[in-house]
Amino acid sequence: MKIAIVSGKDEGPTKLNAFDNALTEAGIGDVNLIKVSSMLAGNVEIETLPKLKAGAMVNCVLSTVTSDNPGDEITAVVAVAIGKELGCVVETTGINENPDDLIKEAHEMVEYMMEKRGVEIKELIVEPCTATVENIASVVSSVVYLNNNIIEE
Repeated sequence: MKIAIVSGKDEGPTKLNAFDNALTEAGIGDVNLIKVSSMLAGNVEIETLPKLKAGAMVNCVLSTVTSDNPGDEITAVVAVAIGKELGCVVETTGINENPDDLIKEAHEMVEYMMEKRGVEIKELIVEPCTATVENIASVVSSVVYLNNNIIEE
């Protein structure tokens, strides 16, 4: 199993446009995202996001938050824990919350999931994305599940 961990942030004239722009900045704006739960195969490989086929159906764990309140600090976080047997992904978001606290929360949640399953963590990655809203802004952080059917050749 291969994954890519991405994030993006942007503004837009509407909440939908801000969200779309953040997805585009993350490299996943031209595909159809299918939200999945938080499990990974063991010894998953993390890769740089390749060019995806436009319109492809792409599985992902997606953390996103959008605000139209100028001055808000918005944060989206994903955390990935990889073990030999399996891996887990968690997501969290916050508005006007300390990004370090959200990172810590994601870290603790994914550690708990692995501990509960009796799986030793070999690698742990946390991907936060934070922005201060100027007009209407969105942030996304995502784990994208990769397969040959969605990668442009």
